Amino acid sequence: MDTPLLELTNIYQAYGDQIVVNNLSLALKKGVIGCLLGPSACGKTTVLRCIAGFEPITAGEIFLNGVKVNSSGFSLQPEQRHIGMVFQDFALFPHLTVAANIDFGLHRMHHTERALRVTEMLQIVGLADVTNNYPHELSGGQQQRVALARALAPRPDLLLLDEPFSNLDVNLRERLSLEVRDILKSQGATAILVTHDQNEAFAIADEIGVMHHGEITQWDTAYNLYHRPSSRFVANFVGQGVFLSGRVLDSRHVEIELGILTADISHQCASDCRVCGEGCYVDVLIRPDDIVHDDASSLQAQIIHKAFRGAKILYTLRLPGGSIALSLVPSHHNHAVGENIGIKLEVDHVVAFSQIAP
Repeated sequence: MDTPLLELTNIYQAYGDQIVVNNLSLALKKGVIGCLLGPSACGKTTVLRCIAGFEPITAGEIFLNGVKVNSSGFSLQPEQRHIGMVFQDFALFPHLTVAANIDFGLHRMHHTERALRVTEMLQIVGLADVTNNYPHELSGGQQQRVALARALAPRPDLLLLDEPFSNLDVNLRERLSLEVRDILKSQGATAILVTHDQNEAFAIADEIGVMHHGEITQWDTAYNLYHRPSSRFVANFVGQGVFLSGRVLDSRHVEIELGILTADISHQCASDCRVCGEGCYVDVLIRPDDIVHDDASSLQAQIIHKAFRGAKILYTLRLPGGSIALSLVPSHHNHAVGENIGIKLEVDHVVAFSQIAP
């Protein structure tokens, strides 16, 4: 079995009595792009700083290429870890040109090799035409590419990206996130991205860890985080959706207001149900793409809000029983607030959790 390029084993980090990272473990293979995704103050940037060697850990161990770089009371110096880092504010040197910024970390190479590597990186990130410009003469997207090229130029074993798109506008973030993934993959880079934006995480990462209160609640693919969340927190944080009360009919069927769904939900039955059967109640996650607009359907729902999203409209609906649900509908189905529309269920992945006691 291949040794992970990066491995964190039961690490803790605390400031006094405040635990910031709580018994966190993860492993990342070479060439994989990982992501720590979570809300502000969940500990994700602290994890990144621990990996880089900027923060100590109070317990646990961190390994790079099978070599221990962190444990309680021991921390290998950041410059000895062969890690590249792209900071939130890019941290470019304002007095250096684009080429000189990229060249900055290549002092161990021979002069000729350095020049070739700078030229190569300029081509890779598409900045060969601004090689002699200074950072203030560049757009935000160009500055971000310079920061990425500078971090990749020394061929680090691991690249860390700390909210690298947060200072850019939404459209530029979406475009650059795809470009950055292509660049990282073309270089065979192993990387970890930290972000609170799930769209960035989905666009760039192969594997994503959703963080909450200093812990990784689920480490998985974007598809599984959306369709197979392991907890209520992940279900609420990733994507959109609502929980509808469901009555368990048997181990394979659950009934919600909109109809009967088929799935194995026996593991979510309440602990006091000796046999999974009628009388056990669960909360069923319904995503906007689970409710389809169908003019021919006899099941009607009232539109109480609409959000135009170009090709789609996100409708907020009041169901006949009074519950609220969401439906993402092609925008040529343009209906007014207050109007009733026909809907039907098309649920491919049933996600259910035991009901929380009031």
